[in-house]
Order: sequence, then C-alpha cells, then structure tokens
Amino acid sequence: MGSLGKAVYTLGSLIRGSGQALDRFGNRLQGGYYLQETLSRHRTLMGIFDKSPVVDKDAFVAPGASIIGDVLVGKNSSIWYGCVLRGDVNSIHVGSGTNIQDNSLVVVEKSKLCGKELPTIIGDNVTIGHSAVIHACTVDDEAFVGMGAILLDDVHVEKHAMVAAGALVKQGTKVPSGEVWAGNPAKFLRKLTAEEIAFITQSATTYSNLARVHAAENSKSFDEIEFERMLRKKYARRDEDYDSMIGVVRETPSELILPDSILPDKAKSAN
Repeated sequence: MGSLGKAVYTLGSLIRGSGQALDRFGNRLQGGYYLQETLSRHRTLMGIFDKSPVVDKDAFVAPGASIIGDVLVGKNSSIWYGCVLRGDVNSIHVGSGTNIQDNSLVVVEKSKLCGKELPTIIGDNVTIGHSAVIHACTVDDEAFVGMGAILLDDVHVEKHAMVAAGALVKQGTKVPSGEVWAGNPAKFLRKLTAEEIAFITQSATTYSNLARVHAAENSKSFDEIEFERMLRKKYARRDEDYDSMIGVVRETPSELILPDSILPDKAKSAN
C-alpha cells in the first residue's frame, strides 16, 4: 500500500471511529430506551475445518441460504431462500440444473456402524421441494422429492423416481426408477406416468430459468431498485376501458418485462 493508500485508509478509520463514538454517545442520551444493534454473523458461504464450498458461477444461491463446508454446487443449480447445506463431517455434491427449494435441509453423516461413508449426493436436474430434509443419502439424476419429505441415512432415490410430499423414507431404502413412494414410512404407491416423468424434467428447467430472474434482481443496486419502483408506479395498469375512452396507450417499459423463458405461454408459442 502506497502513501496515498495509507492516508485514505487512515482517514476511513477516523471517520468510522467518529461514527461509532457518536453512536455510543446517542445511546447514553437515550438511557434505558436505546436499541442495542448487533452485527449479523450470517454468511451464505462458510468454510469449516479445511473445507470451503465451491459454487459454479452460473448457480444461484439465495440470500439467507447457508452453504457450509465441503459442498459442491454445479452449473445452473439453485439453492433457494432459507436452505441449509451443511457439509462438515462429510461432503455434499449437487449436480447441474438441480433446484433445492426454500427452507430445505441437506446434511451428511460421517459413516454407518459398518463403516460405510455417508456423503450426500444429488444428481443433475433434480427437484427437491420446499422444506424437505435430505440426510446422508443419494438422489439420482432427474428424480423428484416432494415438499416436506424426509430422506434418512443411506436412502437411494433412483433416476425418474418420485418421493411424494410429506413422505418419510426409512434408512437404507431404495426407491426404484419409475415409481412413486408415499406415506410414513414410505412405501410403493404406483408407477409414474410418462407425463409425470416429463414434468420432472420441466420442473428443473423452470427453476433454472426462474433462478436467473432472482439472481438478476438480487444483484441490483439500491438506485436501480428505486428507479424500477418509480417506473412501476408510473406505469401501473389502469382500467383499460377508461384508457381507451381518453385515448391513452400505455406501453410497459422494457425494464419491467420478464424474460419469455419463465412465461410458459410465451415459451410454447415461440416453439
């Protein structure tokens, strides 16, 4: 750091110190009525022991999610709001195009009593519904885990298999390809239809596209957010009959138009 850099650093320290002193003085003036603010220690990506998360540059990790330790997240995958992926005593691998939806928990186990290692492996284009618990198990490519489902140690969900919402899959269970399992404990319910298998693939694509929109929104500066808020207020949809009567044509600014890729009707018509 050169002499100019040192001077700027010193000035910054003095300004911060002055602000902190003013804050303490204000607290004393407020007496017993002041609010003690503490610094949030939340970190979206956090290393532990000698392991740190590796997240592809094209993946989306929502603010408020926590990815801890030996965790790999692949291209175009999305980790949504409130999720926790904790790879401390073992590793977590999330493939490409997979979505782990809001408030889900993915954790690992060191090993079984027999000594078998129990990482968590989630394949490509997998959908894991809101508030699911994935505990030291394997979910193959293009599988589907419903909302609130719980998968315990050493469970194996095969490709194109579906675990229904709210199901509890016991330790060591294999959910075969093409089957739906449901209940507590989960048992075979029926075979998947061709339409449901296609839906699993479409679900992964939909969430990958939606994640891009959320990533773009989260990357905006305060000024950009305020500018768009002003535009939305100015161009708010009015009564179309009234607009027609007074001869007003309202055009939506390009800044407020969502991409066709996340609007199913537009995507179908384009094809």
